Amino acid sequence: MYELAYPWLLWLLIVPLLINRFVPPYKERKSAVQVPFFQRLVELTGAKPSKGALILQRMQFQKMWLPLAWVLIVVAMARPEFVGEPIVKQKSGRDLMVAVDLSGSMQATDFVNPDGQAVDRLVAVKSVLKEFVAQRQQDRLGLVVFGDAAFLQVPFTEDHEAWSTLLNETEIGMAGMSTVLGDAIGLSIKLFENSDTENRVLIVLTDGNDTGSKVPPVDAAKVAKKYGVTIYTIAIGDPETSGEQALDIDTLKRLSEITGGAYYQALDRQQLQEIYQRITELEPELYESLSYRPRRSLHHYPIAFIASVYMIFFMLMTFLTYRKSKLRQAIAADGAGVKHV
Repeated sequence: MYELAYPWLLWLLIVPLLINRFVPPYKERKSAVQVPFFQRLVELTGAKPSKGALILQRMQFQKMWLPLAWVLIVVAMARPEFVGEPIVKQKSGRDLMVAVDLSGSMQATDFVNPDGQAVDRLVAVKSVLKEFVAQRQQDRLGLVVFGDAAFLQVPFTEDHEAWSTLLNETEIGMAGMSTVLGDAIGLSIKLFENSDTENRVLIVLTDGNDTGSKVPPVDAAKVAKKYGVTIYTIAIGDPETSGEQALDIDTLKRLSEITGGAYYQALDRQQLQEIYQRITELEPELYESLSYRPRRSLHHYPIAFIASVYMIFFMLMTFLTYRKSKLRQAIAADGAGVKHV
């Protein structure tokens, strides 16, 4: 379909009519040549002299072209546009935050990579998260890391490459050697406050007990439920581990139950992959439909048409004037030759 970007400019079409009606015609004074024996010339020619003005008459083409040109100029100023078919763009309706434990207990090498080598827990988490992110092209991802305190590593972004780069830059102990799980949940909730989506998911990967949060993890989970945040907790490491590296399985289960999420154990890399697949199935992707119509301006077409016709008319009139000049010169030359003879 076709539309005008500035249709209100069409009122300019009546401007020539208003000028013709209310503005007096343009008059120009020209010097006259005084001819001796004027009265005798009048008698010989039989003409009757009179006082008055000479009104210049336009050619028939000019009478038709000038109104048409003005209409085309006004239409070009109104900016005609071609509006294309609607284009629908789908956008993810989910914000997904990942909280990764960087405490000292993540140094335990109880994971085996595909080559059969023992690696620490953080290396295993990074490897599986990389594959998980590759499957979530439509989601906005964020990253929180925690140890002695919780820090925002990556705000919500659709740039998954940048997200993965900043994840790979994390190291064990960079946030401290303790585990403040409750504070990490609290920070994630605060980040979700600026999110417009209703589908809010927090994945917590941790291998230890909470050792000093200002807000207890269970209380933080209750607040998360109030803000519509679903928490999936993933225990990294062997649940039979005791001492400083022991897992607080009961607390992790409680966090998931309060928010309607789920608790998982990741004893190896393969099990981690299965957990992420479960999360993908439990939280199907939601989309927002953004519809718009592409617009292409057509204002240059009437301008190009006016310029083309004007150039053709100008060249034609120049050519005719040149031919008349040559014809007059030829007639003058012939008259001079007859007088000479």
